[in-house]
Amino acid sequence: MKQDLIIEKIHEGTRIDSVLSLLLEDTSRSYISKVIEQGGLKVNGKEELSKKYKVREGDVIELELPEPEMLEVEPEDIPLDIVYEDDDVMVVNKPRGMVVHPAAGNYSGTLVNAILYHAGDRLSSINGVIRPGIVHRIDKDTSGLLMIAKNNKAHESLSLQLKEHSITRRYIALVYDNIVNDDLVIDEPIGRDPRNRLKKKVNGESPRNAVTHVKVLERYGKYTLCAMRLETGRTHQIRVHMSYIKHPLVGDPLYGPARQPSFLGGQMLHAMILGFVHPSTGEYMEFRAELPEYFTDNMRRLGIGTSFEIKF
Repeated sequence: MKQDLIIEKIHEGTRIDSVLSLLLEDTSRSYISKVIEQGGLKVNGKEELSKKYKVREGDVIELELPEPEMLEVEPEDIPLDIVYEDDDVMVVNKPRGMVVHPAAGNYSGTLVNAILYHAGDRLSSINGVIRPGIVHRIDKDTSGLLMIAKNNKAHESLSLQLKEHSITRRYIALVYDNIVNDDLVIDEPIGRDPRNRLKKKVNGESPRNAVTHVKVLERYGKYTLCAMRLETGRTHQIRVHMSYIKHPLVGDPLYGPARQPSFLGGQMLHAMILGFVHPSTGEYMEFRAELPEYFTDNMRRLGIGTSFEIKF
């Protein structure tokens, strides 16, 4: 499985194993290092065997990853923050740093490994053995609420609600600089970035409709705390839209500025509210996960107060 990309200025001077593990979100740095050592990497058309190679802007990268193995995903006794559960659905508050489902280099420690241990075979099979029960996903370094389907009927119902844009999804994000308007709607289609197939871009290749509603909660001069409501659920939607309007997420290694405080550990984005119609009862249900400790700690370290009211 070949991965082609062109290095942007934001990553210049960084070790290639670090850059690739960042851009290939579901692939670990150790796995990429192994692929490099086995001759799976070319830089500007020449084989590169050193994982310590420091990339330059404009470098053309070709990484040949082995074809995915047929996996038997193992249940793992990993603590889960279960917000709600019944015979049809689970709502889980995913911690930052946890990958949702197994992929190359990340075969364990994922949310799927954890829910398999908890729920066993009481999960929908629609997405196969790699993603049992997974209806939607959030990025590894985004924290917050996810819904899990425990049978195929529930999965079909929740998937249809996603398709019809009737799921309630509200996020909290810290972005760079001062947003002037109190409320704004970003209605810009998102497609593949032709220069980097691992990124998305407004008006990129094969664009799809994407709408994000933004409400300012607090302004801090260098930063703005925002509440976001998604109408659509495109990959990296909030991250792409906020970067597009020149207010990238604080800590975003892919769409944000090159120089950021090292302690941030990833984008400051939390999926706070999730609402849907229950597949069996027809009742609308809504759940809320307050800001996690990493989020408020990072705000303090940035010199921002954490006394504010979150209103959607």
